[in-house]
Amino acid sequence: MSRWSYFAKRLVLSIPVIVFGTSLTFIILYAGPIDPAAAILGQGSTPGERAAIRAQLGLNKPLWGQYIDFMTDMFMFKLGESWVIQSETSVYQLMLQYAPRTIWMGAWAVLIPLFIGIPLGFYAGLNPNTFGDYTASFGGIVWRAMPNFWLAVILMTVLSRSEDVLFGFNWKTFLVTTNVVGPPTGLGDLLNVDNFISATKMILPASIVLGSSSMGNEMRIGRTAMLETKNSNYVEMARAKGLPGRTIVWKHIFRNALIPLIPVITAEAAVLVGGSVLIETVFAINGMGMLFFQSMIQGDVPLAGALMYLFILLLVALNILQDLLYTIVDPRVGYERN
Repeated sequence: MSRWSYFAKRLVLSIPVIVFGTSLTFIILYAGPIDPAAAILGQGSTPGERAAIRAQLGLNKPLWGQYIDFMTDMFMFKLGESWVIQSETSVYQLMLQYAPRTIWMGAWAVLIPLFIGIPLGFYAGLNPNTFGDYTASFGGIVWRAMPNFWLAVILMTVLSRSEDVLFGFNWKTFLVTTNVVGPPTGLGDLLNVDNFISATKMILPASIVLGSSSMGNEMRIGRTAMLETKNSNYVEMARAKGLPGRTIVWKHIFRNALIPLIPVITAEAAVLVGGSVLIETVFAINGMGMLFFQSMIQGDVPLAGALMYLFILLLVALNILQDLLYTIVDPRVGYERN
């Protein structure tokens, strides 16, 4: 089976997963306790007004008919308009408005563990039973043990009183003298230096919290993978051939040590989707997570359904990406058969 045949097979197998997840979303939103008419009109509305709204929105149709309409619209990406958050505003418009903050936060939440956790784990694995190994391992345990919600509250408290707690260092005026209420509304605005600094300053604490558990996981698993790979037979053979240490590390150890990290990295990236809801709520960041949370508690059914469908697609895409990366890093997966 070639790599691309393997990839195509994974794409086909993802279809039932998407159908199941979208169907479950419909059951929760349309067959659950949420009353969209009451959410739109408020609790003071009369039964007649609610009945009129239900008829207008097609909520008086049989449940199976609403299910077919919902699934058809989702698969054709007809996501509709918001009913409550911003009435008669396209869901696409709301996504474009809120997505840049979440994308910027998620990018940092992935990059921080990648460029801190994995290198520290590999360093600890290459230098076992040293002071650096003990320090990195202890740091990984601490970062992994701290709950995100607890770390978020502590970090918010420290930054709000940074001048008193951090020996005169004032986070509020660091790098940017103006009040930062949120990152730019579009990713293109990040090309401006001031906007880039402002957006990074606003997002960085949330990204550190969001990526904290990932960094601890990747550090510890990276150390274990490096130790196992370093002591494998083919590495001993490379040493016996007289290959330089740098060549052995980069050509024989590094690539094979990445194999057990691939599912960890993609799984942690999937956790970021759900974690963004909590972190954006704590840090008051108007991103996709906050938008989804508000749509659920306010009964904005089309917006909540569309965002949930988007999250399902992202999770499935991450799983497919994981399988594709396996075929690239590990030649034993998805290889050509003669």
